[in-house]
Amino acid sequence: MTYQLTENSTNTSNSQCALKGEHLRICPQGYTCCTSVMEDSLSNLSRTEMEGLIRDAGRALQASLNGQYKVFDGYLLELLNRSEGVLQQSYPPALGSLYTQNTRVFSDLYTELRRYYRGSNVNIEEALNEFWARLLERMFKGANGRYLIGDDYLECVSKQSETLRPFGDNPRDLKLKVTRTFVAARSFVQGLVISGEVVRKVSQVPLSPECMRAIMKMTYCPHCRGVATARPCANYCTNVLKGCLANQADLDTEWRNLADAMLQVSNRFEGVSSVDVVFLSLPTHISEAITTMMDNIDTFNNKVFQACGNPREGGTSSTGLEEVKRSGKVTVEDSPTSGARLEKLVSDVSRRLRDMQPYWVSLPSTLCSDRVATRSQADKCWNGMARARYLPEVMGDGLASQINNPEVEIDITKPDMTIRQQIMQLKIMTNRLKNAFNGNDVDFQDTSDDVSGSGSGMCTDENCPRGPRLMVPSTDRPKVYAYPPENKKVVKASADHNLPSIAFYLLSLVMLLLRR
Repeated sequence: MTYQLTENSTNTSNSQCALKGEHLRICPQGYTCCTSVMEDSLSNLSRTEMEGLIRDAGRALQASLNGQYKVFDGYLLELLNRSEGVLQQSYPPALGSLYTQNTRVFSDLYTELRRYYRGSNVNIEEALNEFWARLLERMFKGANGRYLIGDDYLECVSKQSETLRPFGDNPRDLKLKVTRTFVAARSFVQGLVISGEVVRKVSQVPLSPECMRAIMKMTYCPHCRGVATARPCANYCTNVLKGCLANQADLDTEWRNLADAMLQVSNRFEGVSSVDVVFLSLPTHISEAITTMMDNIDTFNNKVFQACGNPREGGTSSTGLEEVKRSGKVTVEDSPTSGARLEKLVSDVSRRLRDMQPYWVSLPSTLCSDRVATRSQADKCWNGMARARYLPEVMGDGLASQINNPEVEIDITKPDMTIRQQIMQLKIMTNRLKNAFNGNDVDFQDTSDDVSGSGSGMCTDENCPRGPRLMVPSTDRPKVYAYPPENKKVVKASADHNLPSIAFYLLSLVMLLLRR
């Protein structure tokens, strides 16, 4: 049973604390009000309270990041659904049976785009190439319904299309816009997911025994000394928590780098290549490609027949393409974009990213703000030994700066491995975002099992995002698309993408040496 001293029972003078303090292991060993059992109970209580405060601060940030993710993710999926809906409404009247008999070709494209966005190991360039190949096959068959066209002949048609370009420049233009936009969108929402996961995991790291002693000494030793109303001196509290949260402060550099990279990627969601413009213009680009092929179908047929030979007759006389020609060109009504809504979403998430940048180094001050003495009480605050001024200087941020921390004993040569792993996750995500900003795609391997984790407390159903899944880059070389970065000052992705292959090489070398 936890024992907690009340204000009434501890608001006493030193003379009323008649116990000799030789038995105390944490608090000053003068006259005291506390027994050994009480000191142990208060020590456990102080740890529970402080870890609760750290988790609460983490929950607030995680909830904010997850909230931003849900809004942004929902909006992007809504755009995709709207885009597909426009296609489904506009195409049947103009394309007739050419569309109704081949709806799977179009729906499969949107399915692959959603899978890519959700983090599946989909090559978006190959998905688009597959779409155009299938569409060409259906349209060529439709234009030549009286012929028997087999797979071998279609393979020849496909080869000829590489030079004849039946759809004009539309496939190339669409690939550049879609790839760049989807790479940016996927990386951005994954950045929100990763940052929330880092906060959750780091906020669950337990306090060290040395930190527990320092927290107890700051929080409840005044009770044992009979000065329960004395608040900790401001610099004293800061030094205690800078020592306790030294490993967490080492996240600062990569945390800021991640936020900066996400802010850069968010700029890709504005202008003529903004995510809403690109998503909603998909039906128009595809219809323009179909119109281009229909306008040039006779020329295309003649050149294919010259290269591949005349196909055997024996098919049906009716063709879907003739039906399309009678209906006229495919026209798609422009779907109104939600520029103002997207602008507000980007503005909100950008503001939150800027606000969260100093989170890890400001956490000690944040936790101390409501519990320390005011400046007017500087001579009467608790300094760890008595009610008096606190003289030591405030330590810097991070593990290396705590070598001379007067309040918390820390071995700066032994960093917390959980936090080091999260620092690496931040580096990986930052490099992925830099690739996305520069128009590069990265092959991913699914590690969704690692994302879910089995941590306790932090991740509730309403706080945990459901995708995209956390991915790690493969060792393959990133794919580069011909879309130059708008900001030439942005540094290109570093060689950190080769870390997995380097680690594998070193592991193999070690195994070889051990065998010798």
